[in-house]
Amino acid sequence: MEVIRAQSAGFCFGVKRAVEKVYEQIANGKKIYTYGPIIHNEEVVRDLESRGVQVIEGEEELARLKEGAVVIRSHGVPKRIYELIAENGLECIDATCPFVKRIHNIVEKESRECGQIVIIGNPGHPEVEGIMGWSDTPAMVVESVQEAENCRLDKEKKICIVSQTTFNYNKFQELVEIFHKRGYNVNVVNTICNATEERQTQAREIAAKVDAMIVIGGRNSSNTQKLYEICREKCDATYFIQTLEDLRLELPKTATLVGITAGASTPNNIIEEVQNYVRINF
Repeated sequence: MEVIRAQSAGFCFGVKRAVEKVYEQIANGKKIYTYGPIIHNEEVVRDLESRGVQVIEGEEELARLKEGAVVIRSHGVPKRIYELIAENGLECIDATCPFVKRIHNIVEKESRECGQIVIIGNPGHPEVEGIMGWSDTPAMVVESVQEAENCRLDKEKKICIVSQTTFNYNKFQELVEIFHKRGYNVNVVNTICNATEERQTQAREIAAKVDAMIVIGGRNSSNTQKLYEICREKCDATYFIQTLEDLRLELPKTATLVGITAGASTPNNIIEEVQNYVRINF
């Protein structure tokens, strides 16, 4: 069996940086907490927990914390979380992806100047919730065509549109076009990171020419879910797994080519394990 592995599969810059920051703090012997899972990968989170790192699940739990160091995850957090950490006298270790931090700065500035912020992304996703927390005015989250067509904003005022870094690029363009057609005065800032665009493009190209496609990543990972959706459009035999244990390939006898990609929170050792297994056993 021939296997094609996407070059950009696995940890992106922001995720790698965040994970390394946590391991560095462990080495320093500090009591470490992360505000939410540091990344959307259960294997990584379990390993950190085995080394004494605790996950804080919300603001109430953070408010009760009176000592230790709190790591801000790669997805970023609302502005008020920084303020709460400072109020409690805790050490703040900011592992927010620089590309996400850029969106925070844009939203904070533009919300003061034009007042209307639209975030194209997945409502409820921690990155989107973090971005919302930097707007001085209530931000609107739009994920679908229907939401873009039905939203009601002030046409007399400028709208600033940003995106979740891992959103589908083609879908982002489609939703932005709806705002243009509806006559809104929009300032569009494409904040989808280059690594996401590249990862999605590679996945689409590979899926279009293979007999089966394997997408590896955490079930709660938004960018991995989007990779799966993209690959599924091009290849019916697309499988979404977290680790090798989940792999249940049902390949036709004529299958000779398998593609592999992985989300931005997937460790390289898991990707290699799956890749080696497919090459040896199929």
